[in-house]
Amino acid sequence: MNYNWNWRIFFDASPEGNGTYLDMLLSGLMWTIATALCSWIIAFFLGSLIGVLRTLPSKPANAIGTAYVELFRNVPLLVQMFLWYFVLPELVPTRLGDAIKQMPDAPFYTAVVCLGFFTASRVAEQVRAGIQALPRGQRMAGTAMGFTTYQTYRYVLLPNAYRIILPPMTSEFLNNLKNTSVALTIGLLELTARARSMQEFSFQVFEAFTAATLLYVIINLVVVTAATFLEKAVAIPGQR
Repeated sequence: MNYNWNWRIFFDASPEGNGTYLDMLLSGLMWTIATALCSWIIAFFLGSLIGVLRTLPSKPANAIGTAYVELFRNVPLLVQMFLWYFVLPELVPTRLGDAIKQMPDAPFYTAVVCLGFFTASRVAEQVRAGIQALPRGQRMAGTAMGFTTYQTYRYVLLPNAYRIILPPMTSEFLNNLKNTSVALTIGLLELTARARSMQEFSFQVFEAFTAATLLYVIINLVVVTAATFLEKAVAIPGQR
């Protein structure tokens, strides 16, 4: 294969006029991180709520939680991204739909909401599994102490469940981070989109995607390292 390698391409000025190709990739990295963190906040709190609903002794609550999980978990993320971006503004009242379309950085906000709701369905299953993995005596202990259902979950069940599910939750966060690349389909200039732009401008496809891959690996290693320290910090003494 006759391919001209050029690793100095990262320091050449980009056609966009906003610095070098390296600056272009770093800008995409910032959008990737911002999208992943904001969507994770939605996914964590909404997923925790849905996970709790699925473990309550209430059939309506179970039905709501199950319906949410089955809906968002079984529809492909790309389809959901298109529905949020292209279809939702057409379903709401015209004035609201126009406001959504004209909103600055609309692809970013759409990606955050879409990824947040999609990942919440997966977080909910992690939370449900963590709660159900706890000994029945913990729930009974909360009842014996006179706690309400809310207090039992808040002070007894959830703190211990989160300790159990921290490793799979870390994997879920990494999946959410990588899923941000789907947002390029609606115009979000995250890391993968920036790598594609660099490849189209310079025709240095291997350099562009090698750099993007290394940046993804570095972020993942940072997250895994932080999660390892967090897991040790919250571990119950004597169990590790």
